[in-house]
Amino acid sequence: MSTRDEEYYEREERRPSRRSSDRYEDDYDDRYEDDYDDRYDDGYDDGYDDEYDDRPVRRSGSAGASGRRHAASSGRNSSRSSASRSSSSRSSSGPSSRSSHSSGSGRNGGNGGSRGSRNTSGGSRKKKSSSKAIILLVAEVMVACILVYVAYTLFFKVDVTKVGKVNLNEETISQSIDENVATNQQMSGYTNIALFGVDSREEELTKNTRSDTIMIASINNANGDIKLCSVYRDTYLNLSNDTYTKCNAAYAQGGPEQAISMLNMNLDMDIQDFVTIGFRGLTDVVDALGGVSIDVTDAEISHLNNYQSTMATELKLNYTPVTSSGVQTLNGLQATAYCRIRYTAGDDFRRAERQRTVLMACLDKAKGMSYSQLETVANKAFGETYTSLDLSEILDLLKNIANYTVVDNNGFPNEEMRATGTMGKAGSCVLPVDLQSNVKWLHQFLFDDMEYEVSTGVSRYSERIAGDVSKYLSK
Repeated sequence: MSTRDEEYYEREERRPSRRSSDRYEDDYDDRYEDDYDDRYDDGYDDGYDDEYDDRPVRRSGSAGASGRRHAASSGRNSSRSSASRSSSSRSSSGPSSRSSHSSGSGRNGGNGGSRGSRNTSGGSRKKKSSSKAIILLVAEVMVACILVYVAYTLFFKVDVTKVGKVNLNEETISQSIDENVATNQQMSGYTNIALFGVDSREEELTKNTRSDTIMIASINNANGDIKLCSVYRDTYLNLSNDTYTKCNAAYAQGGPEQAISMLNMNLDMDIQDFVTIGFRGLTDVVDALGGVSIDVTDAEISHLNNYQSTMATELKLNYTPVTSSGVQTLNGLQATAYCRIRYTAGDDFRRAERQRTVLMACLDKAKGMSYSQLETVANKAFGETYTSLDLSEILDLLKNIANYTVVDNNGFPNEEMRATGTMGKAGSCVLPVDLQSNVKWLHQFLFDDMEYEVSTGVSRYSERIAGDVSKYLSK
């Protein structure tokens, strides 16, 4: 990505490299390196610090943990569970009833043959039995036709072959969720989904690429209210393996599974599902929606067009320059380019805000569309999307999209509790000055929990981060 950005954003000055720590090992794979951050990162290199091994005790994955997962996401799973129960009931009653009927007819036929006085009534029963069998056969054929139609609608019309379904290791995810978090009553009424945006146009949506966007969507199951919180990609956190560096490296190392674990451990979250989308996917989604309404400022126009130009070449698309400021409908390429701008006032913090703005604009546009139109949008998205959600869950979300409203959005760490600085080989980072205070704020923001007490794990990570910050920034 750096070569593309530097074509338009060569800078005359670069800060000198600061590589003053022997505690980091230079074993980080070059393919994970965030090249486009080099101009800010003061000689960025993701060496790992293996000195810190005081890890929290984690619970093992179990049926109980799986049960908690379903309880926490009851709003999403209730319809599917109900459907399963209904299907199970039909399966248990239908075949057994037919079996019993068939068996009974056989016995009656035998008795009729041995007792002449019952021949007439036996023949009548056989005729009635034959009529019932024909009716049942017709009914079964009709049911089969309906099932074929439903299968066509779900698996062909929505093009399931393109869905990048990722089966996460539930035990690994479970171990990343603190026991007190899993049983927290205040959080039990919410479904949390991690949203990742990656600078990838081909197959690398699951690993080997840093997450350009990290966002948490928290859905209130009772009323459909959604709160969005960006986790700034350069935030200095524990990657879930006691390596401390920029949090977006978690996705590069272990894909969505490690990235989710990183969010759960550092933020005391209960996240078990994710959606990852690449630049091409976002472009196609916005185009399928017919564009989104965005207020573009004068300072953003040149950067938006520069990003459009580079992406148009790589994606083999034509682009239309934005020529004026103000509220306007941006097409897919323009909206994606808008999400990438970070060279105006606010830097990366403002970029994360732009990403939330585009996501909210997409939701608003989708709420006014019919279900058949949303199917078209889904077709456009699935080819560039990887997710842990089942197809039935995605379709349920689409059906209920009118019930969802984004009521608030923000970024982590909180503006009043963050700083920036160069953290050795990690480079220029966003620093949660006090992780514990930031996590308390996050739970107040997402779940209206005014009295949240952080886990022992978060307390431990907070102490480590504070120690690293004081060590590097005091120089």
